[in-house]
Amino acid sequence: MFIDTHCHINDERLYENRAEIIRAAREKGVCKMIVIGWDLASSRIAVEIANEFDGVYAAVGFHPENLDEISDESLVEIETLCSNKNVIAIGEIGLDYHWFKEQDHRNKQKEWFIKQIKLANKLNLPVSIHAREASEDTFTILKEHPVIKGCVLHCYSGSLEMAKRFSELNVYFGFDGPITFKNAQNPRNCVSYIPNNRLLSETDCPYMTPVPYRGKDNKPEYIPLIVAKMAELKGLSIEMMEKQIEENCLKLYGI
Repeated sequence: MFIDTHCHINDERLYENRAEIIRAAREKGVCKMIVIGWDLASSRIAVEIANEFDGVYAAVGFHPENLDEISDESLVEIETLCSNKNVIAIGEIGLDYHWFKEQDHRNKQKEWFIKQIKLANKLNLPVSIHAREASEDTFTILKEHPVIKGCVLHCYSGSLEMAKRFSELNVYFGFDGPITFKNAQNPRNCVSYIPNNRLLSETDCPYMTPVPYRGKDNKPEYIPLIVAKMAELKGLSIEMMEKQIEENCLKLYGI
């Protein structure tokens, strides 16, 4: 069984065709998918999709690029969404310094990252983390505010050295289409290094489309391509890698 632990079927590019997208994924053996929210509206839609299809789950939260409308009141609504049985995580949350250079905005990101970690701990939920060009601050926050139920660094793009440091915190690492890109040696090095029991497969669809479908919308049905590359890098059969990821997903998300 393949698992897409991070997809955005709630994105407007995919939502209308969600039934066909999920059907096509299942035909490729992708039997479980986690639809990830990035703000309140997308989190509501993630829950809606999870309620609509068996084997589909939701994560809810505010992405660091989407903090304009965040407030204590909106976090209360996120908490209310978590009462749904298909909500299995808070996410995606974290830090993004690629687009935001101003220290005030970075401080705001850190503030709400910590608040959402505290919400996850209150609800005993794991966390899906977005960390782009912010590895050091992400590491510091996770060390000072540990996630009780565990967390994954989604679409890991940090250095190998940072991966070694993050491994000390027993986090999981999600890998996507970039490990199939010809010139993306860094994420491949990270996959090779990271222990097998800390790896997760994800698409981040409709983004990060793997080879040979680059230039097209990404979809959960492409997960087997990502798992195959992970297996190659780890010197495992696809079946062994698939089983390992399934076990890892069960430990982190309970599914």
